Amino acid sequence: MKRLVSIFTKQLEEAIDIGEKATLNSCSKIINNVVITGLGGSGIGGTIASQLMSKQLRVPVTVNNDYSLPNFVGENTLVIVSSFSGNTEETLEALKIAQEKNAEIACITSGGKLAEIAKKNDYNIITLPLAFSPRAMLTYSVVQQFFLLHHYGLINNSFIKDVQKTISLLDDEIDEIKDLAHQAALALNNKTSVIYVEAGLEGVAVRMRQQINENSKCLGWHHVIPEMNHNELVGWAGGKEEYAVIMLRSSYENYRSSVRMNISKEIFEKHTSTIFEIKAKGESIIEQAFYHILFGDWTSVYLAELRQVDDVEVKVIDYLKAELAKI
Repeated sequence: MKRLVSIFTKQLEEAIDIGEKATLNSCSKIINNVVITGLGGSGIGGTIASQLMSKQLRVPVTVNNDYSLPNFVGENTLVIVSSFSGNTEETLEALKIAQEKNAEIACITSGGKLAEIAKKNDYNIITLPLAFSPRAMLTYSVVQQFFLLHHYGLINNSFIKDVQKTISLLDDEIDEIKDLAHQAALALNNKTSVIYVEAGLEGVAVRMRQQINENSKCLGWHHVIPEMNHNELVGWAGGKEEYAVIMLRSSYENYRSSVRMNISKEIFEKHTSTIFEIKAKGESIIEQAFYHILFGDWTSVYLAELRQVDDVEVKVIDYLKAELAKI
């Protein structure tokens, strides 16, 4: 996993190349809404992409992580079906519903049944390179979501320049990012991680939590500002030293949310001495989001090393799939 994280920016470069070279059919439908359906690394890619493009998107975007689809899906809905393997059972079931609803369907996958269905029905498809770990392919997922949203006229192509600038930024800052991640891993070791971020970047916090779950084999949770100020903040009356707080900060925070983050930090400090605050670098929201994502990825693999666990294996998920296959 460390090797895969180390080629993060190379993946971003390849993702841009794949998107630019993709051959996509034009669409005569008027798109009134978008549903991105996918699970795990494929699903969180949709969440992150839709949040980063929220200022541009002219129609609502819903991210779906289930077997079913929202009832509003119809012929004027763009359903982006995202499954790295192409065999995710929940995603394939959702695809069937999209077909029944006569939705506009576009696919992101490396192959499997999804690729077969897309080719058979002449759906738009962006094909990803093969890899043994879907969660290490988030870069491709997010960037291809951008390209599809642009293809359907829902966003402009400024994301290409922003991703290119992200690559330069991360390459320049990689030593600092890895150092911060190592410090964070030391802070998180033998503790329960609690990740906080402003609501507009929730997908980034989810990604970090998922990486800690899968790579580091640890439980933890995340929440967002300002929502947590209306409920979870009260729970910090029961806070204790076993909790390690990671605060992901961005210059794109709403001013009032920034104030809330600062006050919340003061409250956390009364209950735990382990608070790690990371301020993202970069000019664009895309740069800052990927800065945090790469920081989280490195943190998770360093934490796995400290815990002496295999950061690649997901035997419990394999067991679940095997049991489901019997039904």
